[in-house]
Amino acid sequence: MNDRKQPALSPLDRPNSYIGRAVPRPNLDRLLAGRGQFVSDVVLPRVAHVVFVRSPHAHARIRAIDTQAAKRAAGVVAVVTGAELAKVCTPWVGVLTHLKGLKSAPQHPIAVDKACWQGEAVAAVVAKTRALAEDAAELVAVDYEPLPPVVDAETALDSATPVIHAELGDNLAFERKLDAGEVDRAFREADAVVEATFVFGRHTGVTLEPRAIVADWNAGEARLTIHQGTQAPHMMQNIFAKHLGLEEHQVRVLTRDVGGSFGIKVHVYADEMATAALSMLLKRPVKFVADRIESFVTDIHARDHRVKARIAVMNDGRIAAFEIDDLTGIGPYSVYPRTSGIEANQIVNLVGGPYACPNYRALARVVFQNKNVMCQYRAVGHPIATAVTEGLVELAARKVGMDVIELRRRNLVRDDAYPCASASGLKFEKLSHHASLDRLIALMDYEALRREQERLRQGGVYRGIGFASFIEVTNPSAAFYGVGGARISSQDGAVVRLDATGAVICHTGVTEQGQGAEAVVAQVVATAFGVPIERVRVITGDTDNTPYGGGTWASRAAGIGGEAAWQAGKALRANVLAVAGSILQAEPKALDIRNGVVVDADTGRERIELSEVARIAYFRPDTLPPDFQAELMAVRHYVPRAYPFAFTNGVQASYLEVDPASGFIKLIRHYVVEDCGTVINPQLVDEQIRGGVVQGIGAALFEHCVYDDEGQLLNGNMADYLVPMAAEMPDIDVAHVETPTADSELGAKGAGEAGTAGAPGAVLNAVNDALAPLGAEPITEMPVTPGVVLRALGKV
Repeated sequence: MNDRKQPALSPLDRPNSYIGRAVPRPNLDRLLAGRGQFVSDVVLPRVAHVVFVRSPHAHARIRAIDTQAAKRAAGVVAVVTGAELAKVCTPWVGVLTHLKGLKSAPQHPIAVDKACWQGEAVAAVVAKTRALAEDAAELVAVDYEPLPPVVDAETALDSATPVIHAELGDNLAFERKLDAGEVDRAFREADAVVEATFVFGRHTGVTLEPRAIVADWNAGEARLTIHQGTQAPHMMQNIFAKHLGLEEHQVRVLTRDVGGSFGIKVHVYADEMATAALSMLLKRPVKFVADRIESFVTDIHARDHRVKARIAVMNDGRIAAFEIDDLTGIGPYSVYPRTSGIEANQIVNLVGGPYACPNYRALARVVFQNKNVMCQYRAVGHPIATAVTEGLVELAARKVGMDVIELRRRNLVRDDAYPCASASGLKFEKLSHHASLDRLIALMDYEALRREQERLRQGGVYRGIGFASFIEVTNPSAAFYGVGGARISSQDGAVVRLDATGAVICHTGVTEQGQGAEAVVAQVVATAFGVPIERVRVITGDTDNTPYGGGTWASRAAGIGGEAAWQAGKALRANVLAVAGSILQAEPKALDIRNGVVVDADTGRERIELSEVARIAYFRPDTLPPDFQAELMAVRHYVPRAYPFAFTNGVQASYLEVDPASGFIKLIRHYVVEDCGTVINPQLVDEQIRGGVVQGIGAALFEHCVYDDEGQLLNGNMADYLVPMAAEMPDIDVAHVETPTADSELGAKGAGEAGTAGAPGAVLNAVNDALAPLGAEPITEMPVTPGVVLRALGKV
């Protein structure tokens, strides 16, 4: 389905267009040759290494810190406490004004009076090597007064529970209520009501490259240079400047190669702020690279929601109402600057989103607790909202005796009903739920799978098929963060210039995190301007040289950064044709650039090489008319305006097998149909979707940060924390429906989080479908471990 208004210059109609082609990533050869430059590879003169002394307690008052022995240790440059560093770096508070009532306590780079989670830094040891710093850190003696930890979100608001931050009055960080339509009447008049409590375990990103930073304060220049693996260099530039007492232009953030982010590297971390402050304090470069154990207790965690939910349904399959009560614990602070209230807010917005149901009530409460902080991770809120919605839908279908596909077809918003809005107020430009579902049914051969499932059941083999329809927030405007006061750019820009040999250089505000942003931008610029993609070089991740932009998050790089690159490429093309027209004494409108050559637009006859145009413009401008000035650079910015977000949609299906004797789950196959608008690079989009599905499966079956009653993380290592491995993953079939957004000429939406959004719900529904003949209680918790399966079967 391609339902869009064609712009005057369609990306798909350009001669030799790269849009829609699987073009290899331009950085592959460099990375495969071992020439990547990650933060760990950065070596500067006089660089010192920092190691943090971290609290072993989840909640404790810091009575005293004895640093004398550590200061005398070999190779030690300095030992610094929180109170000392507070003189260099101001604390921050993670709130947004549009999340009404959200509150949090000020957070310091290093704890000053009290440690609020196991792993919070209480002192920093700086030495000539990492090993020497680690040795000296063992000599720092901290006198703690253990305090009662707040661990259970369910009791965090009880009057008997200690308040973590007394100045806040209670442990409630944020609450949101929504009541749309006639919910009580809908439940009262429903033919059936299904209720369930969904529980989602904590997990984290486990990026291949851990968080890392090198900070270099040059007192002579009064400039701070930061080498950091971050998704948002300009955001971090602003934050470093603000809290270190600098002007923004005094801070340069460099982000070269990044070994995966998934939302983990888009937040402010106390130890990274401390590293920058230490560099200023010591007037020398300071380097911090988190080890894997540190990562588990300091990288943001995600999910950890308990959702009580119910659905009202009629015997004809019509969904009459949804209602949810969501509770989540976020750790002791709301993470800065994006806050820890966004995920719960997203869940309220997204539940029931694909369905034409006007009656919806939601309550979301976000509470503080003495665990590691929680914040946005890939597909913020989407996996929870989707699993709750789709879990209820499939339970309701079984309740009224209807096929799960048929019930969806009767309730999904019609493809011809757009533009429209959801019960929660989300505005949808154009989605394709029915076309996507039809495509999925054909892709997986649904009826044949059902027949195979029934045949195998007769032989005692229990396979299940589960579905999940979903919507996804992409291309966010200022409505996401800017309206709440966060200095996070919603626009992005591109600077495109022709060099003296006829090649094109593009500086872009989006960043390469391993997802292929460089390839997409190169494809767009090559197509818009008219050169082979090999003649385009893309530069990212340098606040001194790239346009001010938001970076890479919320599936925005292609849709926002790509559109800016498209517009800049077009503008440069017009500029160059003006020069060529002056040289050739031809009307620029009669010319075009194709395959790196200026040609007649109507016949394609070659007229002049780009290298010759550049030579004349740069080195012999005296031969051009005296009133003509060649402009071989173009700057363009783009921000979505017609809609606050460009919503995408899709549907997934999981086909799996459950062994009722052991509780083990074998993934057979996974299917995805995604509508992300114009597909710029099919290979990269499919890679993103498959990678997202794997992370979603991890949440559904494997990943879980397990805490005890004292707030101690019990499995913070790669031996005990399970991540999905290649041998356990199914083949993942991906297909597409294309409904481009009319808010841009490219028509591209995001695709980076779709796989993660739908996979957990599809897997959970498939498990329940497999167990249905055995009389098992419906499973509504994740991860679905063998123990969970056996409990549902009543065997343990």
